[in-house]
Order: sequence, then C-alpha cells, then structure tokens
Amino acid sequence: MPESLNNRVAAITGAASGIGLACARALVDAGASVVLIDRAEDRLTSLCAELGPRAHPLVVDLLDPVALSAILPRILALTGRLDIFHANAGAYIGGPVAEGDPDAWDRMLNLNINAAFRSVHAVLPHMIAQKSGDILFTSSVAGVVPVVWEPIYTASKFAVQAFVHSTRRQVAPHGVRVGAVLPGPVVTALLDDWPKEKMEEALANGSLMQPQEVAEAVLFMLTRPRNVVIRDLVILPNSVDL
Repeated sequence: MPESLNNRVAAITGAASGIGLACARALVDAGASVVLIDRAEDRLTSLCAELGPRAHPLVVDLLDPVALSAILPRILALTGRLDIFHANAGAYIGGPVAEGDPDAWDRMLNLNINAAFRSVHAVLPHMIAQKSGDILFTSSVAGVVPVVWEPIYTASKFAVQAFVHSTRRQVAPHGVRVGAVLPGPVVTALLDDWPKEKMEEALANGSLMQPQEVAEAVLFMLTRPRNVVIRDLVILPNSVDL
C-alpha cells in the first residue's frame, strides 16, 4: 500500500523549472511541504506564491560550496524537519569530445557531480540521526547506457550512479533510502543545445517526455513502503530504442 506524504517535508534542488518544478508540484499536491532550492530568487518567489503555503523558497547558488554546505539549517528554519532530499539540479553538454570546451565541461561536472554530492553530504547526517529519510537523485538513462553524442554528460551520470549505489548500502542500516530516477530525453532547458535537426526529429516522433511524467515516477518511488527501495527507476519514451 502506498505511503502517505502528508506532513512530510521535501527539499528539491533546481526546483525553479523543469523536472524539479514538476516534482515540487507533485509533492505539494500529495500533501508534502516542499523547499524549492534554486538561485533564481524572483522565479522562486512567484512559484511558491502560486503553489501555496506548503511551498518555501530557498535561494542558493549550488556552485558556491560554502553556501551549499550550509543548506540544512536553512531548510530546518523554514520547515522544522526534513524527510526527503532530491538532488535534481544539473546541466547538459553534448557533442564531440574533440570539439568540446573543457571549461564548459568543468562547470557542468561541478554541478552534476560535486554540487550534488556536497548537497547530500550536508543533509545526510540529519537523516541518519533521525533514522529515516529519502535521498533521491535525478540521474539519466545516460548513467547506465553510454550515449555517443553526449560523452561528458554520460560520464557525469555514471558518477552519480556509482555514488547512489555505494551510498545506499552505507546508509540503509540507518533507515535512509537512496535511489535515482533515470529519465530519457525530457523537454527541459537542458536540451537547449541539442542540434536543431535532432530536436525536430525527437518532437516529431514522440521520443521526448514531459517533466510531469518524471515527477509521477518520483512520486511512485517515494510512496513505497519503508521496507522497499527503488534503487533505479529508468523511464523512457516508448519510441526510444535503448
């Protein structure tokens, strides 16, 4: 039987748009309070006003390691507790390695890997101490299937998967679940640098998903009985051959 999310508190990084925002909406609708974490202050303020009193904005630059390491007391000041942490924020770079910009790679890798791991490090001791909690990552099918047109992004998601699998086993004895949702292509700003012809083809043949579809998968993961963990949930458009 699904677990209720009433009175649970979640925090989501990268929550001002895309998958993060869709997940925030789904969790609020399911009865949870949600801290939306992003650097877009005006956007967060307007979104939380729209979502209602159980939505709380928290402005953080995820690439600022000092600010990121201090998120737990700020979350607790807003909500008094934390049950779910969703490390969702990420960036995307595709294209041939030989033609890439290593400085751009650094920023993406810092956000997708270092910032995600640091954010979990900031909240995990709290969940271990309370002997309950959920850590969830937005990973990618590229974390289990090397995608030829996005090798650097693929490498970042393979790192996420390794972290999820090993950390899950470390903290399971403390009642903390760790899992990842691994979507295929989703209509978000992360795909802005896809080649125009590839985007047009994907839209035409139905091989892109909407963020809400990923949010529904996340809701399923979080509402499983506490003795069950969804370690990896791959969600793909039916027309994607992977």
